[in-house]
Amino acid sequence: MNKSLKHIVILFLALIALNYLSGKVFKRFDLTEDKRYTLSETTNSIIASVESPLVIDVFLKGEGFPSEIKRLQSETRQLLEEFSAKNNAIKFNFINPLEDESTREANRQQLMQRGMTPMQLSVQESGKSTQDIIFPWALASYNNQTVIIPLIKNKIGETQQELVSNSVQHLEYAFADGFSKLTKPKDKKIAILKGNGELQDKYIADFAKKLGEYYYLAPFTLDSVQNNANKTLAQLEDFDLIIAAKPTEAFTEEEKLVLDQFTMNGGKSLWLVDAVAIEKDSLYNESGTNFAVARDLNLTDFFFKYGVRINPVLVSDLYSAPIMVATGQGSDTQFIRLQWPYSPLAAGNPNHAITNNLNLVKFDFANQMDTLKNAIKKTILLQTSKLTKLEGTPREISLEQATQEPDPTVFNKGNQSLAVLLEGKFTSVYDNRIKPFKLSEEKNKSISTKMIVIADGDVIKNDLNRNTPLDLGFDRSYNQPVGNKEFLLNAVNYLLDDTGLINIRSKEIAIAFLDQEKIADQKTTWQLLNVALPLVLLALFGFVFNYFRKKKYSI
Repeated sequence: MNKSLKHIVILFLALIALNYLSGKVFKRFDLTEDKRYTLSETTNSIIASVESPLVIDVFLKGEGFPSEIKRLQSETRQLLEEFSAKNNAIKFNFINPLEDESTREANRQQLMQRGMTPMQLSVQESGKSTQDIIFPWALASYNNQTVIIPLIKNKIGETQQELVSNSVQHLEYAFADGFSKLTKPKDKKIAILKGNGELQDKYIADFAKKLGEYYYLAPFTLDSVQNNANKTLAQLEDFDLIIAAKPTEAFTEEEKLVLDQFTMNGGKSLWLVDAVAIEKDSLYNESGTNFAVARDLNLTDFFFKYGVRINPVLVSDLYSAPIMVATGQGSDTQFIRLQWPYSPLAAGNPNHAITNNLNLVKFDFANQMDTLKNAIKKTILLQTSKLTKLEGTPREISLEQATQEPDPTVFNKGNQSLAVLLEGKFTSVYDNRIKPFKLSEEKNKSISTKMIVIADGDVIKNDLNRNTPLDLGFDRSYNQPVGNKEFLLNAVNYLLDDTGLINIRSKEIAIAFLDQEKIADQKTTWQLLNVALPLVLLALFGFVFNYFRKKKYSI
């Protein structure tokens, strides 16, 4: 008896010790095949830096959501639980802003004013379709700062299931990006080049506003090169990246040498260049026509040396965004959308972090681009569809083309490259050439650096409404979201070596959805299987059990 009691006491103490240790030692296991709940090193680092309460309000609470949105709701909750398990300073709440009828409209207006646009859902139930409204957004607050986090990632032409699948894949990046804005101070500087006819501030305002959330921005003119080129170069080297947004005036040799030496010293650059002069707005005249002509920026040798060439050739693509054309006169004027092959919708390279899971990027009068053989690594980031046609310049462009049925047989030039990433050790454009001015410190071979060249300046250009910049991520002529702003932000992140966040975007998550048509067609069958079959099996078991019991104990 004493021995049994001793064993019981030991067992009791062991259970107490085990319970105590389980409260101290915490371990979660990710058994999913795609490791969707295993956070990246970058995310873990950002979470670890949270030192005071970080509160997240998620506007995805509600009933009656379609299965796809329920999946997004569930995946969001599980991801936030993972964040909270890593750092208990992270708190989250799920809120339904439309739950209370008395405050529904006020909440709706308040959310929309903050830039959180609602999403219309198609709900399939019992073979019937109904419409519903949700706000797929979250607000993260930390140290008196608040950022908006999108939970939905739109892409042109996607079904609701594909939309949610891409959104779930994007969740970790979306939250990590938002947390990073709250916890990480800015430390990189970007120069927006001025003085060579680049886009006015109002046309790049939307992207500049977005970029300003991550980096310091400042305009930089090259006019002082004429007076003191070395001083201008020294000032430019205070920046980590330069952005040339659609220059329209030729660069002098002195300016090119300054830009070249900036690259030789490891500076990064993003070039958005038009080799053809033509604007869509210039077609809205009485004749509806204008001429596209070659634009000489004196940059041909500049890019050629680095490994790319932008040709004065327009790219037409059958897979393109429409153009808005006015019909009728006076009060009878109406705007209609017509196919416009000069606005290609370019697809991203799925194998690169910049363009993985990216929406289509809209171009306007894009140019043909070639890559050349040299020691620089080149990665095509954006391409047209295969249904393309190349048109030389000078050429008359007419709005009447939008009213004509295109001949698919002439669109046979295949995929055309529209954006290229260059990486490596660049050779100076002025290597073994007479320099336009004497450098204080000459370099003919760069340290390892990066550059992105885009064959269209309009990729960064936002529309205006009463002189107010509109969202670069939404195309009004197409009435669809486009990937321009996200692509450019990813490009800048990558160029500035902010690869931790951008690499999260490459995480692949496989989401399995139920077939709604089968659910509607086979609903009764599965209900019978799930409800009636267990009862039948239970009754059968009872009958068999009683039969053998009676047989065993019968006299």
